[in-house]
Amino acid sequence: MSGNTKQRMSLRNRISWLVAVAVAVAVGVAALAVFVTARSQLYARFDDDLLARAQATVGGALADPNQLVKVPGDAFGGAQFAIVTSRGLVYSARGGIAPPVGPAELAVAAQQSSQSVRVVESNGKSLRVVAVPAAGGTALVLADSTDSVRATLRTLGWVLALVGLFGVMLGAIVGRLVATTALRPVERLTEATERVARTEDLTPVPVEGDDELARLAQSFNTMLVALGTSRERQRRLVADAGHELRTPLTSLRTNIDLLTQSQAASQTADAPTLSAADHDALLFDVRAQLSELTELVADLTELSKEAPVAAAVETFDLAEAVDHAVERIKPRAGGRDFDVRTSSWWITGERTAIERSLTNLLDNAVKWSPIDGTVHVRLDEGTVAVTDEGVGIAEADLPHIFDRFYRSPDARAMPGSGLGLAIVAQTAERHGGSTEASNAPSGGAQLILRLPGSPDMPTSDDQGADTLLSAAPTDEPDATDA
Repeated sequence: MSGNTKQRMSLRNRISWLVAVAVAVAVGVAALAVFVTARSQLYARFDDDLLARAQATVGGALADPNQLVKVPGDAFGGAQFAIVTSRGLVYSARGGIAPPVGPAELAVAAQQSSQSVRVVESNGKSLRVVAVPAAGGTALVLADSTDSVRATLRTLGWVLALVGLFGVMLGAIVGRLVATTALRPVERLTEATERVARTEDLTPVPVEGDDELARLAQSFNTMLVALGTSRERQRRLVADAGHELRTPLTSLRTNIDLLTQSQAASQTADAPTLSAADHDALLFDVRAQLSELTELVADLTELSKEAPVAAAVETFDLAEAVDHAVERIKPRAGGRDFDVRTSSWWITGERTAIERSLTNLLDNAVKWSPIDGTVHVRLDEGTVAVTDEGVGIAEADLPHIFDRFYRSPDARAMPGSGLGLAIVAQTAERHGGSTEASNAPSGGAQLILRLPGSPDMPTSDDQGADTLLSAAPTDEPDATDA
């Protein structure tokens, strides 16, 4: 039978069979022990009875060979009785069958042994033969069939077999009940999994007790909560992205329609057309909106990352990344000055993502600083603080500065997708760091990015990229610039 068609036994049946086999083995061992013990005891008692009868006969008249030969053979029932001399002469009852005589019995007659007990097969029967010393250098030999003992053992064997069979059947039933009871939580978990796959209903399953199966159910519920959170984040991201994309797309369509109509009108006599200045202004708006869309798509792509790219992980000095970000932002700073003070701080992570986050912080500070203002940048022991000289952040906006797509009322008239600071928060969390927003004592906004690392350049043995980035964020940060 091929692997594709071979049917595997269910877990319930495996547990049932396992319990049944265990009970069968236990019952079999117990029955064998009982049978062996009973057999030994029965034969020991049978031998003791024969010896006792022989000892009792030694002191009577039958111990005299002259008297024994006169007694009818059937007087002893089924037993065989004889007197044996040390020279091998055998005297038995008249008309009776003499018991088997061998060296063991002759040794007792010669006073070389105190007694003998042995088993002899004679005429298809099993005999127990005992011999005890008698007067005048003789031995009294008594033999009897063990048929009664064997019949008792046969009866006991059948009884034990029936009891064992009943025990196996009872074990199978108990095993089935145990398997059904033990697997009921697993069945509920299976039904819940099938329900989630069929209906996408993420309702947690009930948890009872505190055993391993209860822990499995709790883990499943935790997974459902995480899945629900992820689904809600995705739904919110799609909804927010659709909302943010609607405005530039509408504006683009309007401008393109105007350009198309102007082109058509230019080919028709007496139709109004756009002036060259208006035409150039529309083209400028189209380019600006396309740039805004490109930036928004790039931001959304960055936010969709759940884990760092292993190939992009490296160890570098954060101070160099800050200086590089400042140099990149200066051409579009509109003449604003930068006051930068840094100290070495070595980190392991995605350099491109971290530099992008630093650029976002600086962009936000430039946006809110006056034309003749200064953006203050400080890096001290892994804490990057970017402070502008703007009006600061309203108390109502502080908790939402790093929320995705959040823009304060004052920021809605400014360019931007509302995702810049969200990327900063997500990058910080992916690298085991944190973010913070506050108002500086001077009155401007102060945004802080903290990243774990070391002031000294790590050796090759200390560079464990997956140490910093081993855990994906439990909750994707919903952050954006105000």
